[in-house]
Amino acid sequence: MVHKGASFISKLFTRILGAFTIIMAVTIGIGLGLSLAATANIKNQEDFVEFTPALPTKILDIHGALITEFSADEKRELVSLNDLPRHLINAVLSREDPDFYNHKGFSIRGILRAFYGQLTGQNLGGGSTITQQIAGTLYTDRTEKNLKRKIWELWWALQMERRYTKNEILELYLNYVYMGPGTFGVEAASKYFFGHSAREITLAEAAVLVVQLSSPSRYNPLNNPNEAMDRQRFVLNRMIEFGYATEEEAKASFDEYWANYDYTRASVAAYYNREDAAPWFSEYVRRELEGMMYGNMDYYRDGYTVHTTLDLKHQETATAMMTQGLEKANKEYAASSKKRLDRAEETYIPIVDLLSLYFDMEGVRSTSSAQHQQRTINQYTKTLNPVIDLLSLSLGIQDLKEITTAGFDALKSSTEQNVVEGALITIDNETGYITALIGGSKYDESNQLIRATQGQVMPGSSFKPLYYSAAIDTRKFTASSLIYDIPIVFHNEDGTPYIPLNFRGEWKGSVLLYYALAHSMNVPSLKILDGIGFDAAIERASALLGIEDPDKKRRTFPRVYPMGLGIISVAPIQIARGFAVFANQGRDVTPIAIRAVEDRNGRIVLDTERDIRQRQKHLKNNGQVISPQNAYVMTSILKKTVEIGTLANGAGWGSKFTFKDEKGNRYRIPAAGKTGTTQNWSDAWAVGYTPYYTTAIWFGFDKPGNSLGLSLTGSTLAGPIWGDFMREIHQGLPMKDFVKPSSGIIEVSVCAKSGLLRTAACKEGEVYLPFLEGTQPVQYCTIHGENTSLSPTGLRTGPFEIGSGLDIDSLTNELSMPVLRLDLSDTLSSVNRENWEPLPPNNSEGNNDPELFSFPDSGYEPELPAYNPLLE
Repeated sequence: MVHKGASFISKLFTRILGAFTIIMAVTIGIGLGLSLAATANIKNQEDFVEFTPALPTKILDIHGALITEFSADEKRELVSLNDLPRHLINAVLSREDPDFYNHKGFSIRGILRAFYGQLTGQNLGGGSTITQQIAGTLYTDRTEKNLKRKIWELWWALQMERRYTKNEILELYLNYVYMGPGTFGVEAASKYFFGHSAREITLAEAAVLVVQLSSPSRYNPLNNPNEAMDRQRFVLNRMIEFGYATEEEAKASFDEYWANYDYTRASVAAYYNREDAAPWFSEYVRRELEGMMYGNMDYYRDGYTVHTTLDLKHQETATAMMTQGLEKANKEYAASSKKRLDRAEETYIPIVDLLSLYFDMEGVRSTSSAQHQQRTINQYTKTLNPVIDLLSLSLGIQDLKEITTAGFDALKSSTEQNVVEGALITIDNETGYITALIGGSKYDESNQLIRATQGQVMPGSSFKPLYYSAAIDTRKFTASSLIYDIPIVFHNEDGTPYIPLNFRGEWKGSVLLYYALAHSMNVPSLKILDGIGFDAAIERASALLGIEDPDKKRRTFPRVYPMGLGIISVAPIQIARGFAVFANQGRDVTPIAIRAVEDRNGRIVLDTERDIRQRQKHLKNNGQVISPQNAYVMTSILKKTVEIGTLANGAGWGSKFTFKDEKGNRYRIPAAGKTGTTQNWSDAWAVGYTPYYTTAIWFGFDKPGNSLGLSLTGSTLAGPIWGDFMREIHQGLPMKDFVKPSSGIIEVSVCAKSGLLRTAACKEGEVYLPFLEGTQPVQYCTIHGENTSLSPTGLRTGPFEIGSGLDIDSLTNELSMPVLRLDLSDTLSSVNRENWEPLPPNNSEGNNDPELFSFPDSGYEPELPAYNPLLE
């Protein structure tokens, strides 16, 4: 009875299936008939839909060398069927369509098999032939799962079979199908998975590649090696079954593939795995293109050629130099951090534990155990986690993979605050061409912040020259202005007091303006800022940095004295632009990365450089950001930084810019610049230029809170790398000097001590300085001359430290203090205001300061509040 029932059900099912097949055949026939009717005489007219293949956009350097190609989601490289090994073609046919060369574009048996599999819930493979698959890829949306799409796919398959030969269809298929993360076609996929062309693919590799056709995500050998291995065996067995390979060949190739498999490699999109000689610059160009393209322009598919400003020789040098610099910085930072932590653990933790036990303070006692816990976590994320991740891949344990992913996330968060990053950008002074760009350590999916252009970091003392330029234009300050470097209190606009310190809390007494900038002195710089006012300083800095928006100016420049020490946020490209203006005789310099873009036919569709030059012609003052005279004076002052100041060590005291011509004659290309180290030693800068190029280099942390340490400053870390890099990119360039304006500049030899005209009695040396015409000193030295108004012994010439205490009586009529708001300062409220007496003005050129006061007979010794010094 049961047997008869089963037989009846089987017959009923067969009838239903047959009826459904007939209905489906009729439906397909009607659909095809209507489609063919709608395309009458198509065979005679050849009105076949043509398609334009998606091609990558080529990025070229300034000499025409290939940097990289953009293809993003469609990394595709066309390859001829004749160039592919036979076993790759056989692998495709074995897996996808064994009857390809016999059918007319579709397979009734395949369709029925797929339908039965869908009906019974079995995976019996797809019903589409290779022709149907490529037709669906080119002319339909294969994400749609409906009968209408299948009918159109079949119709286009018939048209392709009529139009193309079998080999042409197979070649299209092998070049256009999706085969993995961001890769299309066997050539791009082979390079992505195996690192070589499909022309060199092995038998086992061909089997792995073919597996991607059915499910690229599931059978990706980088993410799921075990599942990929199972399907690879299936394809190899099919090839043996069809006689395309022997069992021995398949086994040997299979064993060799997995013996050399790299379990540590991660699967990332082809965009991040592409060959790129300058990934940071390429990403900057890509983002620029996004803002330039319009309409349906698509740099991923349209095959543009982008002519850029990059010089690959400069870029290779920058990469090597910054890699070395980052390795050094992280090594020294780790060593200094460990030393500090070890000292803390040895000295303070035992005391804390002892006190917590004695007073039974459980929360305090947990600090030591918390540190041990943190050390354990660090050990896990840095050492054990990668090993476990490797095991999760090799053994296919997905839950373990999720745990390791969380571990890597924790490590990344810690890295942002504890790993030293860096940036470099080089600009051609005349054209604004960006010839080298480094945005950080290594560009990948987790590190895409282009710090050279996007990083908003404090420039420290590298900011000072921007408002020094404004001071020169006021004509109240000159390169030889005498300024006192002594403890001083400034008051912000809201009345709050501010007391700056110099490097290591040292003071130099009387110094000239050029010397103060070359040695990065804070007090003289803030006296200059105080002398010109915030408005003048902000306007000049904005102009040099290229900040035009009033709201952005207000956000960038706080009207407080720390601004003068670079406590603002700017990007390295902005600082480089400002210094390049000095080098370019005060003319506008617009950093540019893209010169022009051509389409696949060689037609220029974007002429970026022409547009920039047109804009510059219409700038106010004919593009003069500052006058040529001001630029020349600032360049002369900044040359002293390279010769005797904080950048001298990095420049090898000029030796790194000394070259030989073809005849063996030595010449030195002049250089100027400035270093910068910010509060708590958290950022290190070196910015400098020659008549050819300007380069800005920065080292620091992505998240604030850590210190590089006393040994890693702008002078010791960034400076030497700047000097070495600039030396290399100037090799082979002829001698070139900074251009001196034909008028408006007077150069004078002055006493290095007083800043006035030198006399025979000036024993402390002379210095040759430029002045805006009319501001040059006309009085002879009053320190070393016979009729001195200021005794040479009346100045404290050596440094003195805050910690040693200040004797006000001995400084009377020698040093001076500003007007103080005693009602706003608790520290100074005990001073008797009636004892204040103004000092007689110093009549030396450029040094009149009517607001200097002393404390005669007060007996008061100011107690300076503790302050974290701002270096350089």
